Amino acid sequence: RLDRDTSGVLLIAKSRRMAADLGEIFRSRQAKKIYWALVEGVPKPAQGRISMFLAKGEGMGEARGRGRADLERMRVASHGEKDAQHSLTLYAVVDKVTPRLAWLSMRPVTGRTHQLRAHCEAIGHPIVGDPKYNRKASNDPARADPLRAVPPGLEPKLHLLARRLILPHPRSGIIDVTAPLPEHMKKSFGMFGFDANERDPIEDAPDE
Repeated sequence: RLDRDTSGVLLIAKSRRMAADLGEIFRSRQAKKIYWALVEGVPKPAQGRISMFLAKGEGMGEARGRGRADLERMRVASHGEKDAQHSLTLYAVVDKVTPRLAWLSMRPVTGRTHQLRAHCEAIGHPIVGDPKYNRKASNDPARADPLRAVPPGLEPKLHLLARRLILPHPRSGIIDVTAPLPEHMKKSFGMFGFDANERDPIEDAPDE
């Protein structure tokens, strides 16, 4: 499943039995998912893991009190809090335009709602064009700092791509599918000189 605004690989079962078998593969974490995103700023360290508890609820910052829109956002929660679920994402910076922007490759180990989008916001590097998790407060210094602000010209669309999916086929062999960049991300990559054929360091990262 993909969020409505996310581009990329989508796996569809052609029968109920196949859907059940594929569901078990995902639940047992045999599927390897790789996502690409453009994020604001440059995460440090350049490669690492994001581990935290997430829960559905009110938004953060200026989003607080906006009603139902907040309930559709995930927030950072505490261990033991009602409905809180642990989430884990591995990430690596593939390329960057310091200090404004980075091309991030991510592998979600768990599969929580909006996990990657919430994780990027939580570490202070929201995904470019994210209408839910990239809503800066009016007093955020990045809005007024020309060195930190995202360059103009980027399309206001979510820059998140389900780039690659690798999993064992329920009958035999391996399913390995790679999605091309959507047009808006292709334009953004071209603007910054990012090469989609660059080696992706997240592919070699350990599973935990």
